[in-house]
Amino acid sequence: MREYRQISTREAVESATPYRLVQLMMERALAKIAIARGHMERNAVSEKGRHIGDAIGIISGLQASLNHKVDSDLSGNFDALYDYMSRRLLEANLRNDDQILQEVAGLLRQVKEAWDAIGDEIAVEPAAVSLA
Repeated sequence: MREYRQISTREAVESATPYRLVQLMMERALAKIAIARGHMERNAVSEKGRHIGDAIGIISGLQASLNHKVDSDLSGNFDALYDYMSRRLLEANLRNDDQILQEVAGLLRQVKEAWDAIGDEIAVEPAAVSLA
């Protein structure tokens, strides 16, 4: 089953537009945070840490995808937000603090909702998408 999911995920990523890739990354980061919360509740320290680390890695990927040439103010704000989220996730892991995980998930959900809302407004051509 796990191999099937990996193949399915790989195919989704390979055929996705840059816009959809950002959506997938946000969805995956939110899933990782939710999984980490479950492990935190069960005191599964190593698994909690692994999933928080995965979420931080995904958020770092979102941060790296920012295009500072298109709108430097907007991308700068997102850069600071992604940095804040990563630092808070580290803190949540160290303090075993579910409220911090909820805070970061809430912030990321707001970003994702805004990203999802622009979906109908952008062209499907990859060149039309700015990862700001």
